[in-house]
Amino acid sequence: MVLSLILPCYNPQQGWERNIVSAYTTFCKQAGTQAELIIVFDGISAGVTSEQTAWLQQQLPQLQQLSYPENKGKGYAIRQGVAKASGDIIMYTDIDFPYTTESMQAIFTALNTGNCDVAVGVKDDNYYSHLPAIRRFISRCLQFMIRTFLAMPVTDTQCGLKGFRSHVKPLFLATTINRYLFDLEFIRNCFAIKKYTVQPVPVTLNEQVHFRKMNYSILFPEMLNFVRLLFKKPHE
Repeated sequence: MVLSLILPCYNPQQGWERNIVSAYTTFCKQAGTQAELIIVFDGISAGVTSEQTAWLQQQLPQLQQLSYPENKGKGYAIRQGVAKASGDIIMYTDIDFPYTTESMQAIFTALNTGNCDVAVGVKDDNYYSHLPAIRRFISRCLQFMIRTFLAMPVTDTQCGLKGFRSHVKPLFLATTINRYLFDLEFIRNCFAIKKYTVQPVPVTLNEQVHFRKMNYSILFPEMLNFVRLLFKKPHE
């Protein structure tokens, strides 16, 4: 099985390029595979230099780097990477590899063994203990809304680690939300069309991860996106 790994990038933390090489190498070794790595630079980013991207390309010759000038959101960026992916299995996570490589391997194994079409990372209680109180409250509210209004068996849709087999690719590319709720749109569509098997996979946060300050201006637009999902018919 060929694996494609998508990393969206916008304003990464210092040392991001070296962290990618380390985490990617460790993951590939543990999973026993070589992954097609695709980084999507979602607009002009602070902390990203041409020297860093050149060094990264030298360390990982198989790397594909995509970019565009305007920041359009995580969902948009990942769709660009998925569109370029050629793997039998496609995974995506955040640029800082916030989850353990064992968690990434668990997602890969669930898909590689054919147990499911879509593997969804589900965060454990340790994750929420690291969150600032306001973000923890927002996360719990979203899960309540998903359970109440969408009646989905998986309510933790926002974990930044997911994967799917290549035949699910058209459904992912059919998502339209550009920012954070693209995950919810994708998983909701998987359940709504009743065509693909979805498996929740418990994942663990890396201890050294530092959460960024949340931009609360996104809350109202994302609330509108949630409401739109309630009335939007899913399609591939």
